[in-house]
Amino acid sequence: MMNTIKTGRQNSSTIKIVYCGMLIALSAVGALIKIQGSIALDSMPGFFAALFLGPSYGALVAGLGHILTAATSGFPLTLPMHIIIALQMALFGYLFGVFYRKLNYLIAIILAIILNGPVGALTAAFVSTLLGLPFSGSALFYAVITPLTLASAVNIILAYLIFRLINKNKSRV
Repeated sequence: MMNTIKTGRQNSSTIKIVYCGMLIALSAVGALIKIQGSIALDSMPGFFAALFLGPSYGALVAGLGHILTAATSGFPLTLPMHIIIALQMALFGYLFGVFYRKLNYLIAIILAIILNGPVGALTAAFVSTLLGLPFSGSALFYAVITPLTLASAVNIILAYLIFRLINKNKSRV
C-alpha cells in the first residue's frame, strides 16, 4: 500500500501551494471588478499572499492577477505591455512582503501604494512610449495615476486588514 500522506516540510509546501491556487482564483474574481480599463481589484490576493505566505508567493499571485485582469479587458495596452506590467506587479507584491517583514506595516503599506500607484503609472507611461503605443507618455500617466493609486490603496489596505483579521482569529484558537 502506497503512503500518500506527507508530513513535515513537504506538507507545509503543499498547503502553501493550495493557498496560492486559491488566491490566484480570487485574483480572477477581483480581475472582474474593474476600476478603469485593466485597473481592477485583482492585486489584493497578491498583496495578501505576500503577507500570509511570503514575498515569493505574493509575487506569483500579483503577477498572475494582472495577467488575468488584462486578459478579461482584452489586453488594452498590448500583450507585451501587460507582460511588463505583470512583472512589475510581481516585483511590487514581493517588495510589499519584504517591507512588511523588515520594516513595519504602515511603512510597507505606504511604500507599496507609492510603488503600485505613481511609480507604476510612471513606468507604464515610459514603457508605452518605448513600445511606440498610440496612447502613451504623459497622456497615459495622467489617465491612470488617480485610478491606479486609488485601486492600489484599496487592494493593499484590504490585504493588510484581512491578514490582520486572520492572524487575530488564529491567535484565539
